[in-house]
Amino acid sequence: MAKVGKRIKSAREGIDRNKLYGLDEALALVKERATAKFDESVEIAINLGVDPRHADQMVRGVCVLPNGTGKSVRVAVFARGDKADEAKAAGADIVGAEELVNEVQSGKIDFDRCIATPDMMPLVGRLGKVLGPRGLMPNPKVGTVTPDVASAVRDAKGGAVQFRVEKAGIIHAGVGKTSFEADKLSENIKAIVDAVVKAKPTGAKGTYLKRVAVSSTMGPGLKVDPSTVTA
Repeated sequence: MAKVGKRIKSAREGIDRNKLYGLDEALALVKERATAKFDESVEIAINLGVDPRHADQMVRGVCVLPNGTGKSVRVAVFARGDKADEAKAAGADIVGAEELVNEVQSGKIDFDRCIATPDMMPLVGRLGKVLGPRGLMPNPKVGTVTPDVASAVRDAKGGAVQFRVEKAGIIHAGVGKTSFEADKLSENIKAIVDAVVKAKPTGAKGTYLKRVAVSSTMGPGLKVDPSTVTA
């Protein structure tokens, strides 16, 4: 069994792993116990009553967090002509067409989010094996294949979070930093839970929002009463 360090042991003291905390109390404890030497991220885990192996129970989408993520996001856009100019004006870090496709195929991926105009998808489609495993493949369902590249770039830079349910029926997402004020974190959490609830698939049966937990990067997880995270 791995040895638990003093810092981790101290962070866990006083945490009841079986208790359902109210969101405000949970966030106060997360912030209080974030003692790493860097600004830790705050993360949410949402356990849903779905089986993603069935197509009609897949949950995915995008949520623009009202207070951002606290992270600097590098955005690449596949576009030509006027759309390329719009993307640059909106703040895209990398913009290109064939030359950008060639760069990515060679293994150069210097971005965190990828956006494409619809006309570029025949080219971008070749990059599925490269971008797909990294979660970077543009997809119209999450707004990253769009003619309105300027809005997509601004959303990505401003705190848009993509979510997708994993095989175990869980969604993980970053919702800010421990340096954020508690009310800002609360607003972000309620926004993403609301987006997940709105993305409820037709095939979901029984209880949809089963369990919710919050934690910091290096801190313990706390179970949260689902009724306190719904807007």
